[in-house]
Amino acid sequence: MDPLNELLTTDFRPLDREAADLYLSVVAQVKPDALRLPTPCPDWTLHGLLRHQVSQDEGFAAAARGEGARLSAWRGGDLGEDPLAAARASAGLVTEAFAGAALDARFDLPEIRDGGAFPAALAISFHFVDLVVHAWDVAAAIGTAWEPGAELVEASLKVAAIVPEEGRGPGDSFAPSVPSADGAEPRDHLLALLGRDPAWRS
Repeated sequence: MDPLNELLTTDFRPLDREAADLYLSVVAQVKPDALRLPTPCPDWTLHGLLRHQVSQDEGFAAAARGEGARLSAWRGGDLGEDPLAAARASAGLVTEAFAGAALDARFDLPEIRDGGAFPAALAISFHFVDLVVHAWDVAAAIGTAWEPGAELVEASLKVAAIVPEEGRGPGDSFAPSVPSADGAEPRDHLLALLGRDPAWRS
């Protein structure tokens, strides 16, 4: 099956929930004094990265409700005094919104493409891969393990394969892809496809 058609016919919601669990398990290990640490995303400290994911969760939730066309829906993330509580709340919000959306609906994702909508199944796959890779970003920043299951890695590779190189750069979730080492593990290949150096450390 064509890779894009496979994504369009896959219900990523169960995988998205698993990815959220992975992400939250890493965020739960973040100490308050770590929020100023750099991350593999050069434009974001750890605080900025966590805030970005809360904003993305809220934006995708708005898109699932048919309210995602305004960029302001993607800009309101707030960690408050408890980043883990904020991450859990936004993850719950987007999970609930995805559950209530039809897979043949269309989601407005203005951060990805201005003025155009995406099939729900594809949009949810974008949120899914964001969570998997941002879990690594957080883990790398604080020096803890990142252990996605084989199913998450395999599905993420399928999504990463269709992410275009154009439009990646400063302030975006993904940088231009980098070469994978010979014999790289699938999860390291995933990171390289999405512009990460698997050897990065803060």
